[in-house]
Amino acid sequence: MKVVILAGGLGTRLSEETTLKPKPMVEIGGRPVLWHVMKHYSVHGFNEFVVALGYKGEMIKRYFLDYYPLFGDLSVDLSSGAVTADNNECEPWLVHLADTGTDSMTGGRVRRLKDKLGGERFMLTYGDGVTSVDVAKVLEFHEAHGKIATVTAVRPPSRFGGIVFDGDMVTEFTEKPQIGEGWINGGFMVFEPEVFDYIKDDATVLEKDVLEVLAREGQLAAYRHEGFWQCMDTIRDVQMLQGLWDAGAAEWKTW
Repeated sequence: MKVVILAGGLGTRLSEETTLKPKPMVEIGGRPVLWHVMKHYSVHGFNEFVVALGYKGEMIKRYFLDYYPLFGDLSVDLSSGAVTADNNECEPWLVHLADTGTDSMTGGRVRRLKDKLGGERFMLTYGDGVTSVDVAKVLEFHEAHGKIATVTAVRPPSRFGGIVFDGDMVTEFTEKPQIGEGWINGGFMVFEPEVFDYIKDDATVLEKDVLEVLAREGQLAAYRHEGFWQCMDTIRDVQMLQGLWDAGAAEWKTW
């Protein structure tokens, strides 16, 4: 199953870093946060990724182009220019890097990936949030309820899409509420291909124009995750995540 990672936004609230690089390339522990997200999926057996690029997407392309030859040791024959990679045990990832437009909204980026997803169920998350959630269990939950979409609900401050429950079903989805039950959209979603029927064009916002509609139609369920989740929205978030990594307390490090 393919995992879509949205990695094209401007990251304006993290301008200290994103003036020079896209937010998913901001490093924690010497590795881009995008890499951390991918490692978490990989440990659960998901190794094919479709990365939706936008702002400074060429930097993400360059990272993966250079990943294999620079990952392990190198032997360079200066007389011939031949380069041999030694001890190069890279992750078993197939990474599709797709330009989805500089100005596309989140739903528009997903729409542009339709042909690459082959009419199959797919997983999706943001390239700037890490978690300890078992994504295989999220998938099992999704398969059991038979709806079009599943979102992972988490409990940080209400800065993202708020979720109102009736059992495991979402009865209301409100983007960035001021009040609510305390559960928010943490990403780590699963979608059936029917979701493309709800995405109109590049201006479609996944959270507002798609998830809110799916909730009203009874087609959005939520997997409640009580464990660790953290987005990387501000320089304070970066420092907090780096501090956890340095202290050996990075709960999202499941590999």
